[in-house]
Amino acid sequence: NYRSFLNKLGSVMIENLPTASQGLDFGSGPGPTLSLIFKEAGHECEIYDKFYADDKEKLNTEYDFISSTEVVEHLDAPSQTFELLFSLLRANGILGLMTKLHTQNIDFGGWHYKNDPTHICFYNPATMQYLANRFNKQLTIIGSDVILFT
Repeated sequence: NYRSFLNKLGSVMIENLPTASQGLDFGSGPGPTLSLIFKEAGHECEIYDKFYADDKEKLNTEYDFISSTEVVEHLDAPSQTFELLFSLLRANGILGLMTKLHTQNIDFGGWHYKNDPTHICFYNPATMQYLANRFNKQLTIIGSDVILFT
């Protein structure tokens, strides 16, 4: 189910968060779920989504963690968005992403993920390592789609 899908990122982030952390679920969608998972674990979690919860004040606050699931593949300006997300993290903050990574063993032509017409930006592990270096973070990739910057 959808909650289990989101919990692939949520559970890993929760394991790495200090007690009562403050977070943001960026691109939360129409029915916020991941933010509730964080709240159930004792954390505060705001939501932001440019289509469903477009409160720009949420983008003027610093957070202990930011989650973004199945969002970054839809970005038309990924550089600016990553600049924003990393700028909103407090010192030692965690950014957690879920997106399918394109790896060398995946034939792009046959890759189902690229067939969604709203998926316009794709990433590979080297891209994520570049971002980690650029923003002075440690990178952890779990499976094919969970990315943590700590």
